[in-house]
Amino acid sequence: MVADAEPLVDASGRPIDYLRLSVTDRCDLRCLYCMGDAVRFVPRSEVLSLEELEQVAAAFVSLGVRKIRITGGEPLLRRGVLALARRLGGLEGLDELVMTTNATQLARHAQELRAAGVRRLNISLDTLDPERFRQLTRTGRLDRVLDGIESARWAGFERIRLNTVAMRGRNDDEILSLVAFALARGLDISFIEEMPFGASPGHDRGEAFMASAEVQALIERRYSLELAETRPAAGPSRDLRVVGTDTRVGFISPHSGCFCPACNRVRVTVEGQLLPCLGHEGAVDLRAILRVGDGAEALQDRLRGGIRAAAERKPARHEFAVPGATPPSQVARFMSVTGG
Repeated sequence: MVADAEPLVDASGRPIDYLRLSVTDRCDLRCLYCMGDAVRFVPRSEVLSLEELEQVAAAFVSLGVRKIRITGGEPLLRRGVLALARRLGGLEGLDELVMTTNATQLARHAQELRAAGVRRLNISLDTLDPERFRQLTRTGRLDRVLDGIESARWAGFERIRLNTVAMRGRNDDEILSLVAFALARGLDISFIEEMPFGASPGHDRGEAFMASAEVQALIERRYSLELAETRPAAGPSRDLRVVGTDTRVGFISPHSGCFCPACNRVRVTVEGQLLPCLGHEGAVDLRAILRVGDGAEALQDRLRGGIRAAAERKPARHEFAVPGATPPSQVARFMSVTGG
């Protein structure tokens, strides 16, 4: 694969070197903030094949993308995802292959996943209480997630980060317990302001919203935090380190601390929709390009053209409003469709 002469840059002059690639919209959990009650999955005929996903990834890498995150749904539910990970990890020019998972399948797959070339994991964990976990996920068993986290720890990933959506009245009383859990296991943890994707009956985002500053202040009642070094293409998390440890505590603040000026990423959904911005509905249809039937070289040229067109449409910032604002800001699609 020959790299394109011109690196990928958006309309605001920001380099794009990070791709979040969804391999499925299926998930074995039904988290309140991620899915609605009536789940409608993408028809299989509209889902990109493993070969098509690899072709998309190859086009991005040829344009200078150096980091790919495999997302879902729950990516480990996709049959053949380990083989796909091995092929993506072998792309010349790719520096880092990582994955976001809910950990329910990690007890079975952690060793194979690490052997396939995945270097780091982000694991969703919003509570340490089994009954609360069942309520937040509608179906889940916390013990399977905790077993998956332990399996991942022993599999030798370079770093493991827990992702916690901070929600007032749902898990705010566990923030310090979650930090302690991460510290005891040598893990990182990020606290996320809930993003406005889809409408979930029985879950009021305005009432549940917690700003990152409030979460940080709560943590600092017990722990001393200091600025942590950030990695290239590290994403939107503002990372601090618990003094005297290697554990990073991050804050992802789409409402209270817009991270758009440094945004270096785009997303591709499992049906091939390239989303230049998480907070906008506009997309470029890469599936239509993939299924024209061109030869391999012509297909890569067409994909690169579509990707460049999407980069040019990437807005300067998202338009999320703090929940409770008038009018409220909400994107119609759920996060499970977006791909995390």
